[in-house]
Amino acid sequence: MSHSKIARKVQNLQSSAIRELLKHSKMDGVISLGGGIPDPDLFDREGLQIAMDNVLSSGWREAFQYGLSEGSPALREAICQLLSKRKIHCDVDDVVVTSGSQQSLDILARALINPGDVVVVERPTYLAALQIFQLAEANLMSVGTDGDGMNIDELEALVKTTVVKAVYIVPTFGNPGGVTLAEHRRKQLVELSKRYDFVIIEDDPYGEINFTDKTFTPLKAWAEAMDNSDNVIYTSTFSKILAPGTRVGWLVLPGWLKRQVVILKQATDLHTSALSQSLTWHYLQTGRLAGQIALIRDAYKQKCQTLSQHLEKALGDHLTFHKPMGGMFLWARFKYELNTTQWLQKTLNNGVVYVPGEFFYCNEPDHSTLRMSYVSVSEANLKEAVVRLKASLDETI
Repeated sequence: MSHSKIARKVQNLQSSAIRELLKHSKMDGVISLGGGIPDPDLFDREGLQIAMDNVLSSGWREAFQYGLSEGSPALREAICQLLSKRKIHCDVDDVVVTSGSQQSLDILARALINPGDVVVVERPTYLAALQIFQLAEANLMSVGTDGDGMNIDELEALVKTTVVKAVYIVPTFGNPGGVTLAEHRRKQLVELSKRYDFVIIEDDPYGEINFTDKTFTPLKAWAEAMDNSDNVIYTSTFSKILAPGTRVGWLVLPGWLKRQVVILKQATDLHTSALSQSLTWHYLQTGRLAGQIALIRDAYKQKCQTLSQHLEKALGDHLTFHKPMGGMFLWARFKYELNTTQWLQKTLNNGVVYVPGEFFYCNEPDHSTLRMSYVSVSEANLKEAVVRLKASLDETI
């Protein structure tokens, strides 16, 4: 691919509306419902300090040295223990530590996808995943979603007529839609993968942020039970449950793919920061993660309820939305035609921003949709944000 073609592709990944959003969302007085950014006030500073003190007192040589491309064996073992609580059983050799989920997806795209390969995504889906697959020159196709997640019947109709290389999905508390794939559809998707021999990329950054008493079995666990482990790749991260600044994520890989992923990892950055890995491992040894996750769940649940209640009261005649069972996002749709990309300028003038929904589609965009994140905004500002959205709508219609 020529340099000019690459430059054009990268330039086109981010629209002027998104650039404007990023430019203005941090201005004084602007309430941002845009970025999926964890609440820094909930970071476990005390626990991180304990972990860092332990790094500097007992493990500093390894923490400041080069390491294995696969990642620290001790951390990979701790990840295996963490995953066992999610019903995923794996060995240290199955795990590769990455610099966050974003790098996981980038490496997977380069390892798996040839130009023109069909990759199926949800409609809507995670914006940054679309960017990665576009750079890999995948032929992107999409299937619809509803309150139970991806429509697997629609996917089945597609794979009957089209050779699909991979299906990318955020099945639990998804981004942007906030929906969760129903259990019967999880089994159906894994069975479909086995029958038509396509790869499932299961992206699970939000699964621990659960507002309910229900448990949701990962696709990777269903794959183990259904003898289809070779077709399901699992990725997750510590960014949403510990701190994104550590940049520590991981992949659980089938044997046929691991060597290629490790070679790409080595060529990319040699290995994920040894200091970040050591800090994460020492934090896990403190036993504080479970309490930290509980704290995050309670706080985000309350914020989600606050935003939902005030949206329903002030804008219920105009908007419809799915109330999430967990995660970080609320996805809304106007009941009539209103282009939310154009409306963004109006709401920005009134001091509130969101992400227009059209950017989460690879095709058939719904211009009347928008994504709102509630996690890094105070409850008072969530209430004020709704007031400003209502004022912006009153000025528009």
